[in-house]
Amino acid sequence: MGIEFLAVLSKHGRHQSSFIPIHISAFYLSFSFRCLESRARAVAEKKMPEIQLGTHTIRSHGTRVARIHMHDWLILLLLVIIDAVLNIIEPFHRFVGEGMMTDLRYPLKDNTIPFWAVPIVAILLPLAVFLVYYFIRKDVYDFHHAILGLLFSVLITAVITDAVKDGVGRPRPDFFWRCFPDGKGVFDPLTSNVQCTGDKGVIKEGHKSFPSGHTSWSFAGLVYLSWYLSGKIRVFDRRGHVAKLCLIFLPILVAAMIAVSRVDDYWHHWQDVFAGGLIGTIIASFCYLQFYPPPYDLDGWGPHAYFQMLSESRNGAQPSTVNNEIHHAQSAELQAVSLYIPPQHDADTRGISWDSSPMLRGSQNVRAH
Repeated sequence: MGIEFLAVLSKHGRHQSSFIPIHISAFYLSFSFRCLESRARAVAEKKMPEIQLGTHTIRSHGTRVARIHMHDWLILLLLVIIDAVLNIIEPFHRFVGEGMMTDLRYPLKDNTIPFWAVPIVAILLPLAVFLVYYFIRKDVYDFHHAILGLLFSVLITAVITDAVKDGVGRPRPDFFWRCFPDGKGVFDPLTSNVQCTGDKGVIKEGHKSFPSGHTSWSFAGLVYLSWYLSGKIRVFDRRGHVAKLCLIFLPILVAAMIAVSRVDDYWHHWQDVFAGGLIGTIIASFCYLQFYPPPYDLDGWGPHAYFQMLSESRNGAQPSTVNNEIHHAQSAELQAVSLYIPPQHDADTRGISWDSSPMLRGSQNVRAH
């Protein structure tokens, strides 16, 4: 690059009628220094040792990692309190006229998937997978951020779901039997609105059809697990192993079957489970990508925090190596470089005066040949 630059200047100088000294020392020095600096850093990085597995465990770095994200854990606690309040307050009692009862007379059934089973599927199952991977890799950064992202996914979904439930107040498909357990409907003579005679707690739950909480929780936890597994097994490595996709779709299939059970039990309309699945999927995707690169990324197998720690460790591992390489490169280029082009009186008298820089003498020899 420097030789070509000198050749261009020589050609330009032949058209000048007077002696024009062209000092290129500053430009050439800056250009060469940047190139050698980049090369020195690359060489130094190759000499830096890789971070070995098992060196960042819960015992050695767990407290430090948790302390860094203390505010995140406090926000999780706040989300738990908000969701508890949303479950206590009374939902909006939407108008339900006598003519609307046609689609709300489905039988009152028990849950195929009970309420207590949803946290097991949406939280404990992914946690078990995270724990197994931790015992394999011994990486507290991955373990901590996987748990943190999962809890954020489920709790944010829960708050959004319960807030919309209370605000919409849509009656469930079995609302008639919740409102009138004896089967005798009572309606206001003027507005024809229902006048429920059943248990208040059952009636309150009957106004929480949209969206489905079972579905949103399940998709929030299991879609997050699918994201996590897709990064760990590198499902998008462009090798065409479709078998990996089967493993990724398995948690989503479980969440979908839970959603179907809510329609089969007549606790929800199909729109309720569709909205719940959409909410859970979107929140899970955002929460995963907050802590991890996309699975198709080269570093998609680990959290952002791990690579940040790795970069900081590398930068602090051998700073003297990088500085020495740059210092030698700088010393070699501190020799002043000047190019002189004498006056061109005829085509036979051409000359270029070079200084004693070995690098430029090499450049002159190349041009001579």
